This record gives sequence, structure tokens and C-alpha cells, in this order.
Amino acid sequence: MPEVTLDDRGRLTLPEEFREQYGDRYHVVDHHDGIRLVPIADDPLAALRDEFDDVEASAEELRARARESAADE
Repeated sequence: MPEVTLDDRGRLTLPEEFREQYGDRYHVVDHHDGIRLVPIADDPLAALRDEFDDVEASAEELRARARESAADE
């Protein structure tokens, strides 16, 4: 795992391999034990479509399953 440091202006430079893989825009998420960089897709809707491309169920079916799962817990 590469180590990076902030410069005197508070900027962080990610290694080129990460920028090529994940892009140039990130959300910074604050966790109790540190921070996490979450890549922002160039086209968020296309990324969602790709992520759920293999899902056969409708949105209503997915909601019903989630409700059942929550009720079981």
C-alpha cells in the first residue's frame, strides 16, 4: 500500500495507478476510525445501471424483499 502525505496547503496527491483506475473525483467520508475516499463516477446513472444490470427483479419486488428481511431481523 503506497504512503502519501499532504503538502503544505493540505493537498493529497494520489498515485497515478489509483487515478487511472478510479478517476479524479472523490467523496471524502468521515468514519470513526479514519477517512475513506469514494470515487465519483463520470456518469453516476450509467454506473448504477451497470451495477444493477443483472438484477431481474423490479424496484417494487426489491422493496418487498427488503421489508421482509428487515422484519425478520
